[in-house]
Amino acid sequence: MTLTEIYEARIECGDLRADPGQHALLPDLESLRQWLEANAVRKIGLFAGLFARPVPSPKGIYLWGGVGRGKSMLMDLFYDSVAITAKRRVHFHAFMQEVQRGLHAARQTNVEDALTPVAEALTRDLRLLAFDEMQIGDIADAMIVGRLFEKLLAAGVVIVVTSNRVPDDLYKDGLNRNLFLPFIALLHARFQVRQLESPTDYRQHRLRGAQVYFHPAGKAGPAIGAIWRDLTGGAPGSPLALDVGGRTVELAHFANGVGRATFWELCARPLGPADYLAIAAEVRVLILEDIPQLSASNYNEAKRFVTLIDALYEAKVRLVASAADVPERLYIEGTGAFEFERTASRLREMQAADWGQ
Repeated sequence: MTLTEIYEARIECGDLRADPGQHALLPDLESLRQWLEANAVRKIGLFAGLFARPVPSPKGIYLWGGVGRGKSMLMDLFYDSVAITAKRRVHFHAFMQEVQRGLHAARQTNVEDALTPVAEALTRDLRLLAFDEMQIGDIADAMIVGRLFEKLLAAGVVIVVTSNRVPDDLYKDGLNRNLFLPFIALLHARFQVRQLESPTDYRQHRLRGAQVYFHPAGKAGPAIGAIWRDLTGGAPGSPLALDVGGRTVELAHFANGVGRATFWELCARPLGPADYLAIAAEVRVLILEDIPQLSASNYNEAKRFVTLIDALYEAKVRLVASAADVPERLYIEGTGAFEFERTASRLREMQAADWGQ
């Protein structure tokens, strides 16, 4: 089946809603899929190219558009359908953290160019690399991403990228941005830059008018599971590791801009405002399960929960939650109960149909 046929079959069974903007991008992705399957193995080694010219890799695809328009879904549809094993899909932020760790290790060996062994390790036996949610907000990433992409492309790796920003707006107003401009030129030269022109934010659309706060938590499992499947297109999700001041903060499940974790995973660990701000910056929707009754007995966890909700509220992140009780009865006595009234008010506000818009 072609990608268009797969897409239309998923519409037919109710997994997706028809969207002309999404539909229009499928032929480009299908052409790339067919090329990858016909050229799954790169000719490498001493005798590669002696008897035949290497097949040049096609342009990658840089897919950009507003949040919630279905970019990640389209990339996953493409990625899952490409019948090759030499492929990898990774969140761009997590990938750059991996690169930075590799550079640090390489520098300890006094190698002349630390990026070379890192790129060689990344591209070994790799044909397709799919990056989700490219954004450059760190000068360290900005200074290496251009050279890194050049090495990936030179190794014959085909790259597909999703981003909320058109290439020319990447690292906009960043420090020493003039040094970043060659990378933008590389994107225009070596990628098909395609905009997903859809007026609908599907993540918000799917939650508009829907119940997003469930109590008691013990009975919410099926409903929460259904929301997760709907928002992620059935993706299983994978851990998202965030580097915060040299520490790694992990979100247990992440897919298509949606995070999922339990109260205990996020509030029973010694996390602080910077950690919650980092999570809020990466997710558009957070599913938070099993919020317990709060009191002086779990005061530290309650304080972290308040900080987490503040971070999500300020970042306009959509919250789906299961809890022991309604917001106003979660924390009714003991130290901190009075201060929790603001959090309860925010939890109510975040249930509104138009929250986050």
